[in-house]
Amino acid sequence: MPEPVSNPSPPIAQDQPPAQTIVIQQSFGGFVRSWGLRLIFVVLLVSLIANYVLLSGIADLPFTSSGPLERFHSGDREAKQKIAVIRIHGTIMPPFTERILKTIKLAKKDDAVKGVLLDIDSPGGLVADSHQIYRALRDLSAEKPTYVSMKRMAASGGVYVAMGAGPESKIFAEPTTWTGSIGVIIPRYDLSELAQRYGVAGDSLKTGEFKDSLNPLRELSERDREVWDAILNDSFERFVKVVADSRPTLDFKTVKEELATGQIFTAPQAVENGLIDSIAYEDEALEALKKQIGIDEVCVIKYWSQPGLLDLFLGSVEADQPHNRVQAMLDATAPKAMYLCSWAPGLPAVEWIMFRK
Repeated sequence: MPEPVSNPSPPIAQDQPPAQTIVIQQSFGGFVRSWGLRLIFVVLLVSLIANYVLLSGIADLPFTSSGPLERFHSGDREAKQKIAVIRIHGTIMPPFTERILKTIKLAKKDDAVKGVLLDIDSPGGLVADSHQIYRALRDLSAEKPTYVSMKRMAASGGVYVAMGAGPESKIFAEPTTWTGSIGVIIPRYDLSELAQRYGVAGDSLKTGEFKDSLNPLRELSERDREVWDAILNDSFERFVKVVADSRPTLDFKTVKEELATGQIFTAPQAVENGLIDSIAYEDEALEALKKQIGIDEVCVIKYWSQPGLLDLFLGSVEADQPHNRVQAMLDATAPKAMYLCSWAPGLPAVEWIMFRK
């Protein structure tokens, strides 16, 4: 019987390496990295969903804040007669000017409001805005007793709006309050020597001699100074008159020659110079106002505005838009007369970048 034929493996060449078995092992570290990446992906996905939900809710908010609302401050909640505290805090400029004006109008229309206390903590701001608030406060104080409580600082435009309380008002300041700085400033930098050193020159196309009068790449001429001196003096004389008309112990000459030097006064110095009546805190000012009105049971309220997108993003929403960035650059170069505390001349340009409508 023939033997079965086997299929032997082909002979292995002497120079060929023997077959090898490759075993793939996954380390514990690789396992952790794999699941770590999955976990990061899940977290990012959840974050995207959460942000979408939040943005959907924010989209329903108004871009700017809504009208002022009442909030209880102190006193008797059930009292029908009210004293309104109107806050004027920060630099006086848009959009805060409009909010303050709305608040003043609301206090004036509310028959239950028998008196108003101005809570001022401001270094000042734009000339036009300061005067708008001053005028609205004069109309208010003609109908309702209005007192002033100065906080950390009530300087320059802060003084200007305080005068809106009228000559019958009492102005109080805390012991550490800084006030004064009566004057006007138009921020400007002279870069002409720097421009010459680096070969830079201004070559604006203009239709008149004074169209680029405040060009920082050239020195002001004498004719330029005459033009701007007239503008400054107009605002300055108005400021002096506002203070003189509102403080019974002061006259125009005294304010102009002795107080309107741009100097900051401490609270004791302000009392001595007749800018304020006495040193007291807000609660003491409120008690004095109650006595003036002649009421004991009163509900003291404050006004506040519901924040809009402009407040939530501090102006970055507008500033991020390309056309608004160009507008902000143009606004920053425009001359602005300021009733502003003099050590911060660069602030107005920042203000327009962040809050320009």
